[in-house]
Amino acid sequence: MGVISFIGFTLLVAVISYLATRKTNENTSEGYFLGGRSLTATVIAGSLLLTNLSTEQIVGLNGDAYTDGILVMAWETLAAIAMVITAIFLLPKYLKGGISTLPTFLERRFNSTTKALTSGLFLTGYAVVLLPMVLFTGSKAISGMFGIPEMLGVSDWAAVWICVWGIGIIGSVYAIFGGLKAVAVSDTINAVGLLIGGLLIPVFGLLAISDDGSVFGGLTKLATDHPEKFNAVGGPDSSIPFATIFTGMMLVQLFYWGSNQQIIQRALGAKNLAEGQKGLTLAAFIKILGPIIVVLPGIIAFHKYGPNLNTSDVYPKLVADVLPDVWVGFFAAVLFGAILSSFNSALNSCVTLYGVDIYKQFINKEAGDKKIVKVGKRFGVILAFFSMLIAPFLVYADSIFGYLQTVNGAYSIPILTVIVIGFLTKRVPALAANVGIIFAFTVYVGYIILANGFEATDLHMLHMQAITFVLTVIIMLVIGKLKPREDDYVQTYTKEVDVTPWKYVKIVGVLICLVVLSTYVIFR
Repeated sequence: MGVISFIGFTLLVAVISYLATRKTNENTSEGYFLGGRSLTATVIAGSLLLTNLSTEQIVGLNGDAYTDGILVMAWETLAAIAMVITAIFLLPKYLKGGISTLPTFLERRFNSTTKALTSGLFLTGYAVVLLPMVLFTGSKAISGMFGIPEMLGVSDWAAVWICVWGIGIIGSVYAIFGGLKAVAVSDTINAVGLLIGGLLIPVFGLLAISDDGSVFGGLTKLATDHPEKFNAVGGPDSSIPFATIFTGMMLVQLFYWGSNQQIIQRALGAKNLAEGQKGLTLAAFIKILGPIIVVLPGIIAFHKYGPNLNTSDVYPKLVADVLPDVWVGFFAAVLFGAILSSFNSALNSCVTLYGVDIYKQFINKEAGDKKIVKVGKRFGVILAFFSMLIAPFLVYADSIFGYLQTVNGAYSIPILTVIVIGFLTKRVPALAANVGIIFAFTVYVGYIILANGFEATDLHMLHMQAITFVLTVIIMLVIGKLKPREDDYVQTYTKEVDVTPWKYVKIVGVLICLVVLSTYVIFR
């Protein structure tokens, strides 16, 4: 029954998507951002949250919650503060300059080399982190929910390889050769389904462990039997020591919600600044409830199965055990759509970044559109193949979400640093930005090698990210003092959208921050 509902829902999404978009002109990629200049607050909020919610987060963060409990909610709740900062300080500057992509801003503020270095970092991050992570967590989810090892009579390791290559090949065909015509509609349907399914898991899970057959009975049982799992502060040996909240944690959040193109482009599409700020703050309020989907199931799984599961197996096993069979098929279909969506969007971004920002800019400046597309597709095939080779080996990672955040720092910190300095200074030159990017990347990769390859340091990765950020800022400011720009950089108002701020944005922002702080008072 589960397999039938999986196939049925997947086909239904495809048919609806085709019917809804069969008359759509497919050659409108250049108009994507301009068309987006009409987004309203509710659309922005929904798009932000549903883009963020995917298998690498659901599977990875629930695995960490299984080990460390509710303290990993910091990845969710502190995101709300980052969205408030973005709404009040960053978004007004983005919209004032009519910025559609962040590399465009970096090229204007510094030079084309800065843009190319940034694109190169994004490509490296996608190849080594995001694409393999999406494939691995997706394969574990599908394999675990359908019992692929038992169904095919293969080992768990072989099942991961089968699912990784199955998802990767299908996703590559869609992303590289344009097979997914109705991507926008299908993404919307799957995202809503993922949200519904994500909320059903903790409900069915709590009912399964409750003595009185109620959700509140299940919560009471968890709090009584495992009070240590509801300590939001945690000890120094936890995956998120409390001190990291004041160092690298906020930098990670600011990069993701304030300068990650895939996320911030939703707010960049606002019809005016006020709508963008409303959308970000609305999303921030809802984000505070995120732990219900990406943390609580992990704690339920710890109670149900004990401490001996592999963290990447936690969520798929719970889903397979507590959901009725027909719901498993539906949820698997939704997850499959989310996996394809994440994989496709990341791969398409890589093809664009390489073709436009690197190949056209530095390898063949005379290349026409057809040549750029051809070279980009060829690069996409190589990158997809590389990701499918790496993905299965993530089974050896102690923490999937921890691996994601550790390696992310290699490109998030350099990019965030140059964006911050770019906005806050007027005379820091392109030389400082380019040196800063290379310095931050080199220092942080050196830390990863020492900490994980040689175990030469036990400094937490979030602390190291903060140290790298501060050192890079100092270096850029020193260069800016010694060799400043000849004239001040002035951001011109393009008047593409109205930048009159929402009059309640600061009041609502403060309220959101207070709610986040109160969660640490409640779960201390």
